[in-house]
Amino acid sequence: MRHPWLSGSLLLLMLSLVGCQASLPPLPAWQSSEGRDNAALGQIRDLASGQVISPEQLVERLAGVSRVLVGEKHDNPDHHALQLWLLRALQARRAQGSLLLEMLQPEQQARLEAVQRQAQLPQDLPKALDWQDGWDWQFYGPIVREALQDRIALLPANLSVGEMRAAYRQPTPLAGVKSNAPAVRAALLEQVREGHCGLLPESQLPAMLAVQQRRDRRIAEHLLAAPQPALLFTGAYHARKDLGVPLHLADLGAKGESKVLLLAEVGEQVGPGMADYVWYTPATPEQDYCAQLRK
Repeated sequence: MRHPWLSGSLLLLMLSLVGCQASLPPLPAWQSSEGRDNAALGQIRDLASGQVISPEQLVERLAGVSRVLVGEKHDNPDHHALQLWLLRALQARRAQGSLLLEMLQPEQQARLEAVQRQAQLPQDLPKALDWQDGWDWQFYGPIVREALQDRIALLPANLSVGEMRAAYRQPTPLAGVKSNAPAVRAALLEQVREGHCGLLPESQLPAMLAVQQRRDRRIAEHLLAAPQPALLFTGAYHARKDLGVPLHLADLGAKGESKVLLLAEVGEQVGPGMADYVWYTPATPEQDYCAQLRK
């Protein structure tokens, strides 16, 4: 029997779209406490057009992209819950080529490969991976497990400890017009200064800037070498289009499309030059890390 309102082909198209939307995982409940009454909470904004889009539309726009860079605030649990959601949502649309984490260093690659060869994940996965204490396993563990269980190539995106030390000892600038623009270096230098609460001697700032930029360059190199589609989870400054990895991708002559999604706490100002999309979450209670460092 014909549907009284729709032709058969149109009905099938609509049913397929409904099925596609239904295949996405449910969104996680908010965990952080600040900003729950903010009108922007939960909004996803396309920064090029200024339009608010749905999670389904975001996934649709990212599913065909070669490289997706997701910038986080490391101590916000909602950011990690949304990262896990996005990993699952993209995986439901197409096979994920790789997941790269700033939290993993090259020294852990052999351990990652050993775990991936096992039929079942080790009971003590953090120990098996030599997971670093500086990254809260409660936040990152579910993401790591998801990637390993789905047989997604899980790759380090950071420098090794030795490379960081070498970059600090010999702070030579990297080749590249975009990543070495004076405005970029000045903004990063100020971010390094503020990130260390103004406690670093000015003489050390160029070396710290060199480490920051070498980390961005290495992340870009790893992204280009990783199986595509590649997904990166990293700190917001590393992901930013105007300061971080995208500039290095351009300097390296990257082919294919890259998109940046910043996960931002409500109240933060995110402009179109910083990312392609922003997703607003609750904020974590403000902590004075600088006061702790000054003690």
